[in-house]
Amino acid sequence: MTILVTGGAGYIGGTVARILLAGGHAVTIFDNLCHSRRAAVAPGAEFIEGDLADRSLLEKTLRSGRFQGVMHFAALIEAGESMQRPEIYFRNNTAGTLTLLEAMLATGHDRLVFSSTAACYGEPVSTPILEDAKLEPTNAYGESKLLVEHMLRWFNRIHGFRYASLRYFNVAGAIEGYGEAHEPESHLIPLILDVALGRRKSIKIFGQDYPTRDGTCIRDYIHVKDLADAHLLALAALETKDRLIYNIGNGQGFTVREVIDSVRRVTGRPIPVEECPRREGDPAVLVASAEKIKRELGWEPQYADLDTIIASAWEWHQKRYA
Repeated sequence: MTILVTGGAGYIGGTVARILLAGGHAVTIFDNLCHSRRAAVAPGAEFIEGDLADRSLLEKTLRSGRFQGVMHFAALIEAGESMQRPEIYFRNNTAGTLTLLEAMLATGHDRLVFSSTAACYGEPVSTPILEDAKLEPTNAYGESKLLVEHMLRWFNRIHGFRYASLRYFNVAGAIEGYGEAHEPESHLIPLILDVALGRRKSIKIFGQDYPTRDGTCIRDYIHVKDLADAHLLALAALETKDRLIYNIGNGQGFTVREVIDSVRRVTGRPIPVEECPRREGDPAVLVASAEKIKRELGWEPQYADLDTIIASAWEWHQKRYA
């Protein structure tokens, strides 16, 4: 297949692009490099530097080859920032995706795998979270993604547009030769690994009074390779299905302190902690039920152990700064 990957110079998009290429698919990456580097583009992929706001370039790209699908990762992803500058999240994530959808319709492309988020759920009533749980985001980032899901539902109903919306939980880990390297970095595991390497003095814990077993937030961690596999299965399923919505997670929750302890075990290094107030918009607990995608598509995560996930990230992180 020939696949267009938006945001393909990022962490998740770049991982998926590499796995697609390894499977013999042709890949075109469309990325504005606002939070990544040209060097992050997968070797063997065609690269187009461009922004989702540029509809003419999107249409030119889509007309340049008959793509069998689009995998859409291009987005701003920082929940905390979204509560300070919500306007850029709605402009980039929501309006930018609308421009992509319009360009796809104009060029006869109707198959999309969308990078959604567990942030669509907000503060869950119960866990693990099912796909039919209420959708009530507690931050503008989650709202910007949920609005895209609403658009996709209408595009499917009115235009016959085929899509899979994958609601990720916390993604971590690395594949051989490629891992997480946001610029600037704000995700918990790479930040803790920076402390282990001596690149940061300590790791900040935002909030110690949540209603959890140790007072810190609980999150579900999924290995990036398992997440990438889910994308490939979802794209294949769109051959016969027209609307898919799945959670992608391990079904296990770990507190921030437990993640820090795991990094200590894996690296054998001390991790000093700085306790800070809560951040606005952070739900206390987000843990997935991924039974639906397992049942319907046969997806099964291969990296369920947190120490194993962190060990792969640690191996990448050390080589990154070697």
